[in-house]
Amino acid sequence: MMTEPRRECERIIAPMRERVESYARLIRELFGEAARALTVFGSALTDAFNVDRDTVRSVLLVERVELPLLRRLADRGIKLGKAGVAAPLIMTPHHIQTSLDTFPLEFIEIQVQHVTLFGPDYFNDLAFEKAHVRLQCERELKRTLIGLRQALLASAGRERLVPGIGIDAAENLVRTLRGLLWLKDRREFKDTLPIIAEVEMLAARKLPGIRAALDHARPSGWSDFDRLYDDVDALGEIVNAW
Repeated sequence: MMTEPRRECERIIAPMRERVESYARLIRELFGEAARALTVFGSALTDAFNVDRDTVRSVLLVERVELPLLRRLADRGIKLGKAGVAAPLIMTPHHIQTSLDTFPLEFIEIQVQHVTLFGPDYFNDLAFEKAHVRLQCERELKRTLIGLRQALLASAGRERLVPGIGIDAAENLVRTLRGLLWLKDRREFKDTLPIIAEVEMLAARKLPGIRAALDHARPSGWSDFDRLYDDVDALGEIVNAW
């Protein structure tokens, strides 16, 4: 189903609406008929979006990936970055249909909160297998543990680097936590803190390390890193039973 750009842009939070409309016009100007659809997803559709820190995320659907066109968009990258718009994920309809088993968490993240600014909505009717979602949750949790270990070694004891390690890991974990809720048939959109709270309830375990890493207003150190590592380790055990 085709969408009405002006009406759909009204779902973008007010401070970013004009910038997103300008971005959509730029995509159509640069890509022309090669642009099948443009979908915005994530926090730009919620009051949780922080204009000073967050960027608008989107997916550009094309019939075929053509590097010359991508280079034309790359030339606008600095300007878009200053406007708070991240480089889009570039996909083809074929890529989506053949990747549902390998990247379900990424597609679930888009599906639960998105708006298509022009073109067909390629995400609303996607269906996923629980086995595929569980497998990626397990894989992401294990990868996060390995990443935490390696980042800790790379920090060479410099405590000032620890907060950045935790923030990067925790923000990536939110997608996995959403996947854990999906496995329990909790599939409506939730912001980050409600996601954590619901996983805590279902897992019968608090996640203080993840909470601390996502709290940008408070300083963090080694003790928070320890708790974050424990949280991820525990979730890795829990997901096996889900």
